[in-house]
Amino acid sequence: MEAELVPKGGGVFEVSVNGNLVFSKDQLGRFPTYQEVPLLILGG
Repeated sequence: MEAELVPKGGGVFEVSVNGNLVFSKDQLGRFPTYQEVPLLILGG
């Protein structure tokens, strides 16, 4: 598994795992809840 922080402007917050988008603030219109990102990364 590979993780990389990619700075972007405009309030973009996206999380990808191995090239697959697992969370997008732009698509959902919100920031992730507590522990949401770790669960998505681990496939839970």
